[in-house]
Amino acid sequence: MPGPLDRLTKLDSRLRCVANGATEVNAIRAEQNGAVRLKPKARAKLAPATVLPASGETLKSFGLPLRAAKRGAKQTELPNDVEVSVFVLLNRIDAPTPGMVTRRNGRVGVATATLAQLARLDDNPDVQLIELGETLRAPTPSIALAVPPPPPADRHAALNSGKSPGHAGPFILDGVGENVLVGIIDVGGIDFAHPDFLDDNGASRVIAVWDQGGDAFEPPKLSVIEDKAGRTTGYGSEIRASDISFAMKEAAASKLSPHDLAPQSVRERGSHATHVASIAAGRSGLCKRAKIAAVMIALGDAGFDRGKSFYDTTRIVDGLAYLFDLARREKFDGISINISLGTNGGAHDGSEFVSRWIDTSMFEPGRAIAVAAGNSGQDQPQFDGDIGFWSGRVHASGQIVAANLRTDLEWVVVGNGLEDISENQMAIWYGAEDEFVVTLFAPDGQQIGPVAPGEHIENTMLADRTIVSIYNRLSDPKNGENCISVYLSPFMGRPVIGITAGSWKVRLTGKVIRNGQFNAWIERDDPARGTDSQWRLPSFFGAASYVDQSTLSSLACGPRVTGVTNYDAALEKLAATSSQGPTRDGRSKPEIAAPGTDIVAACGFDPEAQWISMSGTSMASPYVAGVSALMLSLNPKLTAAQISGIIRRTSQPLPGASYAWTNDAGFGVINAAACLAEAVRIGKPTTDLTKKGTA
Repeated sequence: MPGPLDRLTKLDSRLRCVANGATEVNAIRAEQNGAVRLKPKARAKLAPATVLPASGETLKSFGLPLRAAKRGAKQTELPNDVEVSVFVLLNRIDAPTPGMVTRRNGRVGVATATLAQLARLDDNPDVQLIELGETLRAPTPSIALAVPPPPPADRHAALNSGKSPGHAGPFILDGVGENVLVGIIDVGGIDFAHPDFLDDNGASRVIAVWDQGGDAFEPPKLSVIEDKAGRTTGYGSEIRASDISFAMKEAAASKLSPHDLAPQSVRERGSHATHVASIAAGRSGLCKRAKIAAVMIALGDAGFDRGKSFYDTTRIVDGLAYLFDLARREKFDGISINISLGTNGGAHDGSEFVSRWIDTSMFEPGRAIAVAAGNSGQDQPQFDGDIGFWSGRVHASGQIVAANLRTDLEWVVVGNGLEDISENQMAIWYGAEDEFVVTLFAPDGQQIGPVAPGEHIENTMLADRTIVSIYNRLSDPKNGENCISVYLSPFMGRPVIGITAGSWKVRLTGKVIRNGQFNAWIERDDPARGTDSQWRLPSFFGAASYVDQSTLSSLACGPRVTGVTNYDAALEKLAATSSQGPTRDGRSKPEIAAPGTDIVAACGFDPEAQWISMSGTSMASPYVAGVSALMLSLNPKLTAAQISGIIRRTSQPLPGASYAWTNDAGFGVINAAACLAEAVRIGKPTTDLTKKGTA
């Protein structure tokens, strides 16, 4: 009997996996997939699913046999109680916007829909592809345990003086930075009352916070969409400048916390967002006079609460639209945005929908975006017991030189008494001119496949309860290339039973070969505890398969963002954890290295310890965002392309290096003073040599 998905042809493979799951399965999936959530009534009926096994049941991690299990009945219809956050690709630039699409830029739109509503989108002749948003991963900076002393009061003062560093002639300007907005898209809450964000009069320079997971205030107007029935939908809570001013004034009078009067849904001590904003635009930071606006992605504490909100790349699109609109309404000359979040999914060639949306938005002058390259650069243990390389061995590449030849990729799922209850995904991208056949081998040798181009295996349960899906698709609509997607999922029952540990083998066999090159990525998980033996763990490529390059976040692969890697200024070298380029299509990214190791900046929501030291590309990226804000303050006509060009052209090579781009340091270390001087020089008219008789 045909299932409900049989007539749907426009769903990407990840969305098909979700749509093919029952509500009980998706309740578990929503705990770790940022683009899936249950409606409140359905969520209330289901307790957290990662519970301990019932009496008498056994888990794989103890090496005991599993009881027989039967698959649930096949779905006869798609449920209405599971919602997904999706990108929608329209087939024409002038195609009408479907009713469910809440925001659109060119041919790319975003929508929130129930699984049942996907059929309406799929039936729309103007829709070419429906793709699940990529889950955003929590940032993983290294945090020093000791409370550091405050940073020097005059740190970066010279850059804010308005005086030329002498690189391109004298210039003296007052109020550098006052005419620009620094936007932060991040997590953890923003401590708008921290002294680092106050102006000389004691007022907060934070003028807006969109808390996407909050409900204390009304949603921002930009996120409110009226449908044909006249109802309004929106999400989150917008804390405006007037709310912040009121909270700080009343808190001073009543000795309350201003954050109790203007609450945010997440308020973490040492919040990542607060630290990042402090680097870019705090009084101790780069652009000291700028106003600050923050978008807080609803990526809260691990566990069942994560199933309540979306935290995927469509939420970045909404955040960017909000910040651009705010800068326009408040009449700022420019806006510089920092994103220190990422994902390892996608083609890593700038074709992803979020990158295309950013590209379309960045042609307008007065805008810049810096993106952290990611912390997936470590490929070897640094000390006994170090497991950081788990998150670094996420890329493989190679070439099948002729038809009928084959190559194997080793895919390691962690064992050692632990049980992986996360969903693991490998995506293999190869050229449109080739065709590969894929076969999967379980650790015990069981063969799944072969799966030829145009074929798939969907939600097949093995005897060990691991759920396997394989899709072999030709000609992805975003870039025209071919993609093989392989999913290893736990048995999402009660109890959840993890993926069998050991070495899985993905075999690629050439069917039609004209080039044969391929790149593969494993979507990175962050280690998180479930129950005593159950963890969400990163799987990784085996030692003979991984290739130590092209590990940067797919968000940093976009053409019009500046990708930033972590420079350890004290040691004058790149941090081992920094992700590396190039992109899959060979572009020179990341562009630049910036100080990101042992950076002292504001510690959010802790009056007793106001400063904290962190390390990572998350700290390097806001340094570049702050420099970009100063450049825009001096020359608001600069485009994102010009800002990136100036940053590259003025960079300083590492000791012993040349000016050539490298996959870890980009074009070198940023030279902030030279960037500002060049921003002014670019704004001046060119010299007319014909008047000097040289023609």
